[in-house]
Parts: sequence; structure tokens; C-alpha cells
Amino acid sequence: MRCTVWGAELRPTRTDLPFKVGDTRIVILKNLPVVQCGNCPEYLLEDGVLRRVDEILAGVERGAELEIIRYAA
Repeated sequence: MRCTVWGAELRPTRTDLPFKVGDTRIVILKNLPVVQCGNCPEYLLEDGVLRRVDEILAGVERGAELEIIRYAA
């Protein structure tokens, strides 16, 4: 795959990403596998990872404003 901005090759890496859940909650997923451009911050989540992210976010505690979760496949 290539970056849509720079045209550079996207490479697998791991990173921490925030996700807004509802109006007032943020979940940070740590050690999330992504494919990322080496020239810019552009990244993609592969389909299986995105499905797992959806599962994780659906199960977050409703009372917490900020939650940090280590990604596990």
C-alpha cells in the first residue's frame, strides 16, 4: 500500500491512538497495529484490527471520561 499524501510505502508499526466515544469520553488504545507512512502521519487500520477496535470500544465503561486500554487481538 502507498500513502495517499506522499506516495511512500506504508509500513507496519504500532502506535497509541485516541478514539472519541460518545460526547464526553475518550479511549486511548495503546500498542495498536497500523500501517503508517514514513514521511507523514498518514496511517491505516487493517480490516481485522478495525473490527477488534470496534469490539473494544463497544465494551468500554460508560462512566469513565478517559480510559486507556492496551490493544490485544
